[in-house]
Amino acid sequence: MSGELDSARYFSLTTYRRDGRSVDTPVWFAGTAGTYYVFSAGDAGKVKRLRRSSQARVAACDVRGRLQGDWIPASAHLLSEPQAVSEALQALRRKYGFQMWMADVLSRLSGRFNKRAYIRVDLHEQSE
Repeated sequence: MSGELDSARYFSLTTYRRDGRSVDTPVWFAGTAGTYYVFSAGDAGKVKRLRRSSQARVAACDVRGRLQGDWIPASAHLLSEPQAVSEALQALRRKYGFQMWMADVLSRLSGRFNKRAYIRVDLHEQSE
């Protein structure tokens, strides 16, 4: 099931509001074997929602969020350990190369690089 994610460029990350409503966001991600990393602005809505609940789900999608795969239940956790943040950043740089380099440069120029949040997403493979 995670194989379709490994070949995708984006996935839609669903987080949940206090009232239970879902919010889907297409994001860059990198990783393998059911553990993926995402980065976001530290003050983004998904980060605020994840501070309250780690419940999430993901599905392969295009840049506009149009689904290209089935939803997979997951949990998502904000990373705070420097080693974990470094692993996440390395994985994203390996996958997105020049695009991630440009995002890093622009983020540094705008003063937002150190305000980023890094998220680890762990899949909960569904039993058949």
